Amino acid sequence: MSTRAGILSCIGNTPLVRLEAVVPGGCAEVWLKLEGGNPTGSYKDRMALSIVRSAMERGELRAGERVVEYTGGSTGMALSFVCAVTGLKFAAVSSDAFAASKLAGIRAFGGELLIERSEGGAITPALMQRMKERAHALAKEPGSYYANQFGSPYVPAGYQSMGREIAQALDGRVDALCAGVGTGGALMGTFDGLAASGAAPRAWALEPLQSPLLTEGRGGAHKVEGIGVGFEPPFLDRSRLAGIRAIDQEEAFVMCRRLAREEGIFSGASTGLNVVGAIELARELGPGKRVVTLACDSGLKYLGGHLFP
Repeated sequence: MSTRAGILSCIGNTPLVRLEAVVPGGCAEVWLKLEGGNPTGSYKDRMALSIVRSAMERGELRAGERVVEYTGGSTGMALSFVCAVTGLKFAAVSSDAFAASKLAGIRAFGGELLIERSEGGAITPALMQRMKERAHALAKEPGSYYANQFGSPYVPAGYQSMGREIAQALDGRVDALCAGVGTGGALMGTFDGLAASGAAPRAWALEPLQSPLLTEGRGGAHKVEGIGVGFEPPFLDRSRLAGIRAIDQEEAFVMCRRLAREEGIFSGASTGLNVVGAIELARELGPGKRVVTLACDSGLKYLGGHLFP
C-alpha cells in the first residue's frame, strides 16, 4: 500500500478504465478517466488547488483571508476543501437548483453558503447571472479574494495533469477527446496536457441539447450540473476543436444509470453526457481507434435527486 504526505497530495493520479458493456460492437475503444477518486469526489479538486496554491505563492492570498466564488456545487466543495487545508475561509454563492449533497459538502468543509433561488429547480442563464453578481459584490469586501473559475489562467492549468496521466496510461495513443464544457477549462486543460505529452487527439466539446448555446446560439433550462452555463465558455478555444455536439440530457441520465448497473461506475449527469458523446464518436471512428472522456465526479453527490431517486 502506498502512502502520501498530506491530503492535497491525494489529488490526481486517478484510474483510467475502458468501457465494455455500454459500448456497442464495431466501435472504437472508449476510455473513461475516473475523477470521483479525488478527495471531494470530483475533478474540480485539481482546479481548486491550482487556483489557491498559485494565489498564495504570488502573495495575493494569505492565511485567514476569504476566497469567494459562485458555483453549482462541485467547484465550491473543492474550494471549501482546499481552503480548509490551507488555513483560508471560503464563501460560495450557489442555488437550490444544484444537488443538496454538494451544497452540504461545502458546509461540511467549513464554507459559508449563500443561496439564490431557482425557478422550479432549473439551471438558467438568468440564475447564473444573479449568482455571479452576488459573488462579485462579496469579493469586493476587504480580505476577500475572487477565485474566478471563469477567468483565472490557473483553471485550465490545473487540469493539464489529467492529460498527462491519460497520455502515460495509453502510451500517447489517443485519437479523440470529448467532454462537456462549463468554463471549458477541463477540456482544454486536458487537451493541453495530452499535447505536452506528445499525444495528438482531435477534441470535441459537448453541451446539453436543452441549452444549445454553442451549437445554435441560444441558452436554455437544463439539469446537467456543471456545464451549459448560458454563456460562451471563457477557456474554450473553438479554433482547436474538431467540433461541438449537443447531447440530449435525457440520454445522459439514462447512461448514468446504465454505467452504474452495467459497468459499476457511479457518476453524475455530466459524465453520462460525456459517455453518450464518446460513444457517438466511437461509432464514427470505428475499430482500432481510441476515444477518451471524463467521469467528472461521483454519483454519491446525486443520491436522492432526479438522477438516482
